[in-house]
Amino acid sequence: MNSDPDVIVVGGGPCGAFTALNLSRLGVDVTVIEEHGEIGFPSHCAGHLSVEGLTRLGLFPLTSDIIENVFYGATFYSPRGRAFSIDFDWPVTCTVNRSLFDRYIADLAKKEGVSFYLNTRVESLIIEQESVRGVVVNYQGRREEIRTKIVADCEGVTSRLLKQTGLHPINNLRIVNGLEAEFENVENIDLKKVEVYLGHDYAPKFYAWIVPKPGGRAKVGLGAENGDPRRFLERLMFKHPVASQKLKKARILNAAFHPISLGGPISLACTNGFLAVGDAAGQVKPTTVGGLIFGLTCARIAAAIAKAAIDKDDCSARSLYQYQRRLDKQFGFDEKMMLMMRRMLNLLSDQQTDSLIDFCAKFKLDKALRNVKDIDFQGQSFLQTLRNPRAIASLGYFAYILLHPNLMNT
Repeated sequence: MNSDPDVIVVGGGPCGAFTALNLSRLGVDVTVIEEHGEIGFPSHCAGHLSVEGLTRLGLFPLTSDIIENVFYGATFYSPRGRAFSIDFDWPVTCTVNRSLFDRYIADLAKKEGVSFYLNTRVESLIIEQESVRGVVVNYQGRREEIRTKIVADCEGVTSRLLKQTGLHPINNLRIVNGLEAEFENVENIDLKKVEVYLGHDYAPKFYAWIVPKPGGRAKVGLGAENGDPRRFLERLMFKHPVASQKLKKARILNAAFHPISLGGPISLACTNGFLAVGDAAGQVKPTTVGGLIFGLTCARIAAAIAKAAIDKDDCSARSLYQYQRRLDKQFGFDEKMMLMMRRMLNLLSDQQTDSLIDFCAKFKLDKALRNVKDIDFQGQSFLQTLRNPRAIASLGYFAYILLHPNLMNT
């Protein structure tokens, strides 16, 4: 293995590869260590990304083999099948083949000189005098020590290495069970709209989705706070008044299960010689748990801070704390707003959700949302939307039904 690189990135997923790509472009010697034998596998994510977010990161447009579909809107369905749709005149989101997307970023990094070691597991951190100095790996059946100036932890929600540093990991009490499946023979779907399904019988304290693909295929998934997500998927397929009409003849081609964090980012994502990036740091949107755009943005910030620390020959917690400052400045307000939105949505009963969706449709809230350009920084977009009277009225109705739940039963 390469001996003593400037930075070791643990995890070859998109956040890890993008961290390495940006580091290498800055002239930093970087090595990526990935425990699986192939980049992009296993895949747990629908790959539903905002076009604006990808563009900001310099990752759009993508090649046609990576892009699976492009969307111009979304339809939200209540437990009883009431619908509220939003349409845009421009492409808002797209879905990517996650395996090809991950490999694309890794290939960009390799072209910049990044070394990747697959089938290699980081067993533990090397910690000396309260500083991370490297990693212990299992490489080709041998245990090896690799020294480095900074370890970037991009391993995902397990937070296995982060816990060794003494940093507080993501809140396990705010993790839901996620399921992502590929279906064929899906009927009556609009290829230009993502579908979102709400209801405690189908996705308790979260939501389910149908993301259409050409040829009668779709990515179907959900999250559930408690219980077996497979049971909730069956209910969605056969009991929901709308989804059942689309999925009753469909066949599952493959399915994957994975934890989803709804707790927001960890309070501190750095310490001596160590940075946490992506899912390991809880850098996901609490409203939709979209993590790729947030994680990739944080990866670029982490690379810039690591480069500056290496140039100063100071990789202490104090030096790397600039990473946390940048995160708080860029994401702090939006994360707090989205956490509040998530908590408020979780309070709704199915009957309240039916009433809210019905109100939004009748009051034409979509007209207030059509000018929203950024769906990643939802806190800022929310404030901009409140300039419209329709949005203010809808928010008022939302507050009203939350404060008067008994009225829904009369």
